[in-house]
Amino acid sequence: MNATLAEASALVREMKEGLERIEGVEKVLCPPFISLALVKELLQDSSIKLGAQNMHFEEKGAYTGEISPLMLKELCDFVILGHSERREHFKETDEMVNEKVRAALKAGLNPILCIGERLEEMEGGKTEGVVIRQVRGALGGIDSPQGLVIAYEPIWAIGTGRAASGGGANVTIGIIRNTMAQLYGEGVAQRIRILYGGSVTAANIAEFMAQPEIDGALVGGASLKAEEFLSIVEQSAAIKRAR
Repeated sequence: MNATLAEASALVREMKEGLERIEGVEKVLCPPFISLALVKELLQDSSIKLGAQNMHFEEKGAYTGEISPLMLKELCDFVILGHSERREHFKETDEMVNEKVRAALKAGLNPILCIGERLEEMEGGKTEGVVIRQVRGALGGIDSPQGLVIAYEPIWAIGTGRAASGGGANVTIGIIRNTMAQLYGEGVAQRIRILYGGSVTAANIAEFMAQPEIDGALVGGASLKAEEFLSIVEQSAAIKRAR
């Protein structure tokens, strides 16, 4: 929940040209709902994609204040679902996230499904069980996850400045990929993109992108600084080219 319309416009204008020059990675901006139409216009004729930060699972109805997948599909390609802040502050359950993922896929949107464990779960050695439960819960009843992106965002690392280690994130993302293989087969598991999110900065992105299981990043606070976000994307692209 950052950036007024004027601030969003200034930020996109500041980073657009630099993002356009970076090739070899997919770039997606996910502003608040009020800025989607404005940012869509600013990104017209560019390679930069647009995503929303959340949505309701119903297509329409008496849900005052909510945004439906049909409203979003005219504006963007992606939608973030199950973010830890939605789970924590708005009490979203695995079942609710599942309904949203199903609705997004039905509408032709690409869900960015967020999963991750709390600090006490990590310290109690429960990370593996939590992420497996969240993946299976979010994808129940879904025959094909075509277009799905998964973001592993350990809750204890979000906005704390305490990022996971590259190696630690790689192990957990490997567990997530293995769970996808059990659900949909090895081919799907290898094709699906799994991101790391949680205090990602220009200073640590190289550590994460050097890991074989990590395909990209879900960037929070650092995306509000044009120069830093550009550095994150540029480093990611360079590492992917070198692989």
